[in-house]
Amino acid sequence: MTPSLEKLINHFASLPGIGRKSAARLAYYVLGMDVTNVKEFADSLLNVKSSINLCSSCQSFCEREKCDICSDSTRDKTVVCVVEDAKAIDSIENLHEYKGQYHVLHGVISPIDGIGPEQLKLKELLSRIDENVKEVIVATNPSVEGEATALYIGRIIKPLGIKVTRLAYGLPVGATLEYADGITLLRAIEGRTEVK
Repeated sequence: MTPSLEKLINHFASLPGIGRKSAARLAYYVLGMDVTNVKEFADSLLNVKSSINLCSSCQSFCEREKCDICSDSTRDKTVVCVVEDAKAIDSIENLHEYKGQYHVLHGVISPIDGIGPEQLKLKELLSRIDENVKEVIVATNPSVEGEATALYIGRIIKPLGIKVTRLAYGLPVGATLEYADGITLLRAIEGRTEVK
C-alpha cells in the first residue's frame, strides 16, 4: 500500500464509528472517483470549517450570526431545551412538535475525561436566561454523565426561579438522541419531569 493511501485510510479511521475496514473501503472509493469529484469533496470539507460558526445565542452551528431557529420570531422564547450536541436538535426538530428554543452545551460533565462545567457552554446558557424564560428542559442523554450534567444545570438555574425539567425515561439508558425513534423521543419530551 502506498504511503498516501495509508494516510487517507488513517484519516478516515480517525472518524467516529469508522473502523479500519470501512476506512479502507472509503479510501479506495475516493481513489476511484474522478478528480473533479474529489476536489469538490475536499472543497466541501474545507468550506464547512471556514463558513460554519456557533450561533451567538444557542451555540449551535450556523453560517450567520444567529441560526434559523433563534432567528424565527414564531418560536416560543419561554422554553429552552438544553442538548449535548447540535445533532440532538435535528432529532427533536424532526418531530415537528417542540416549538421552543435550544441551547447546545457541546458536551457533558465527565471528570474522567477532564470535562468540567467550565468546558461546556453553561455561561452562555446563563446569559440567555431572562424574565421571559419560564422553563429549561434538560435533554442530555440518559447516561451517568448526562444525569450529572442535568443535576448541575438544575442546581444553577432553579435558584433563579425557573422551572427545570428533564426528559422522561422513554429513552433507554446509554442511548443517544440521534438514534431514538420518533415515538420514543416524543414520549420522552411529553413526559419530562422536574429536576429536583
